[in-house]
Amino acid sequence: CRLSLTRLPFPFLTSVRMDTLTIRLPEWLRDAVAWERRYETDEERVGLAIELARQNVLRDLAGPFGAAVFESESGRLVAVGVNLVTPERNSLLHAEVVALHAAHAVRQSYTLAEPELPAHDLATSCAPCAMCLGATLWSGVRRLLIGASREDAMAVGFDEGPVFPASYEYLADRGVELIRGIRRAE
Repeated sequence: CRLSLTRLPFPFLTSVRMDTLTIRLPEWLRDAVAWERRYETDEERVGLAIELARQNVLRDLAGPFGAAVFESESGRLVAVGVNLVTPERNSLLHAEVVALHAAHAVRQSYTLAEPELPAHDLATSCAPCAMCLGATLWSGVRRLLIGASREDAMAVGFDEGPVFPASYEYLADRGVELIRGIRRAE
């Protein structure tokens, strides 16, 4: 499907570039993450997501959300993401989506469930919103590691959308293991 911007009735849209998707990760991520480290435990993996969220707030970039994708068995870090909604002016750029987008680019695959790839975990600083739960399912990760709860996010003003117990059951029924409340107090 190709979108021809010249045929749209809104002339201001002709300047929107739609032929590429580029997400600019903050420069600070390069030095703030121990890329070669093995994150052996679920607590270490969520701990990284929490630290990414903390740094994002301290640097006054966007919301307090961080995420990271790991190889399940080895603990090797594949990709990270932070909330970029405000600086990039794009409501889709939640930390989970950014991390999954980066992981797909690293793996050069639309799914992290390719038979030749290792299983992957997605670690999040907070329970994913409705959009990010969908992205989690479609990404091919096998485990979702969650820090703070949906209620925690809502208590500080974030609307997580239509997330229901059935949302988590749907993921579990499709083979995504959910582990909640990891380092929640942090």
